[in-house]
Amino acid sequence: MPPMTARIREFLRDRRPEGPCLVVDLDVVRRKYLSFARTMPDTRIFYAVKANPAPEILKALAELGSCFDTASVAEMQMAFAAGATADRISFGNTIKKERDIATAYAMGVRLYAVDCEAEVEKIARVAPGSKVFCRILSDGADAEWPLSRKFGCDPEMAPSVLEHAHRLGLEAYGVSFHVGSQQRNTKAWDAALAAAAGIFREMAERGIRLKMVNLGGGFPTKYLNEVPSVEAYGQAITDSILAHFGNDLPETIIEPGRGMVGEAGVIKAEVVLISKKSADDQVRWVYLDIGKFGGLAETMDEAIRYPILTERDGDAMEPCIIAGPTCDSVDVLYEKTPYALPISLEIGDEVLITGTGAYTTTYSAVAFNGFDPLKAYVI
Repeated sequence: MPPMTARIREFLRDRRPEGPCLVVDLDVVRRKYLSFARTMPDTRIFYAVKANPAPEILKALAELGSCFDTASVAEMQMAFAAGATADRISFGNTIKKERDIATAYAMGVRLYAVDCEAEVEKIARVAPGSKVFCRILSDGADAEWPLSRKFGCDPEMAPSVLEHAHRLGLEAYGVSFHVGSQQRNTKAWDAALAAAAGIFREMAERGIRLKMVNLGGGFPTKYLNEVPSVEAYGQAITDSILAHFGNDLPETIIEPGRGMVGEAGVIKAEVVLISKKSADDQVRWVYLDIGKFGGLAETMDEAIRYPILTERDGDAMEPCIIAGPTCDSVDVLYEKTPYALPISLEIGDEVLITGTGAYTTTYSAVAFNGFDPLKAYVI
């Protein structure tokens, strides 16, 4: 279970913020960054801004030397505001408007993701001479939050995309992939690295030398189940790189998001209602003042099961269905696999949802049903 730091406990006790809120402990984020940097010293860290773009987090990471994986011009502007320079920013979205590429280029950004020739052509027109890396598809097996086929191309197609970039005056820089978010298998990178090495060899035969492999994200947060250490991932990835690339090692990049900030955050919420649907119903419904639309979108299909703490956790437990407060029937968090909560839980009780530092505030951007977007405090 993710840590409940003393600093977060003290903040909630002393400030007593009204309504649901996220509290992030920056010390945890700093420790995570240093753990990645120590474990993979020859790999550049590009924090995935989308995971949590709080200015305080970006500033702390920029001061530590982090680079930034951005999905939009707005995220680039956030990274610049935090102190990053253009050479520490990647435009990692494979789906970009040409005018946004032009804006990024004017800001000094020279590193772009692609997965097809049409995207290459946009970059060649408005960002001449830039470096491009081609994202390839990965099956995401063993990931708790697998990614779809939306991003990436078949590995067999990548050499043509990269050669097209080369012929248009861009630098065919490398290959990227993503093994799926919340990836608990330390060996999940091996097959993708094998494919990347094959692309490097094919490009060399075409007279083009690639330089970089972007290992993507996938590094997990500890939720209800234990996850391997950063050190275990680093060792497994290093072993695979050596196995597939031999002595001709590429530059490497990682893009941790969830694995950087997930364990640093806790959401305080409140029980709004406890009820049953019939007189003989064996399972209670517990409604919180936060749900899918308030920041817990990753409970979709119950993919992410967050640890929930209450002041009554020493009491007898029974399975419950947990739902959010909105007037939308999909705003149910856990029903397929009910969640054990104390039988003594009451309306008005406070609950703490841990491991919520990533992908919560960013999924709570609209005041659906008039409920305010999730408030956040970074301490």
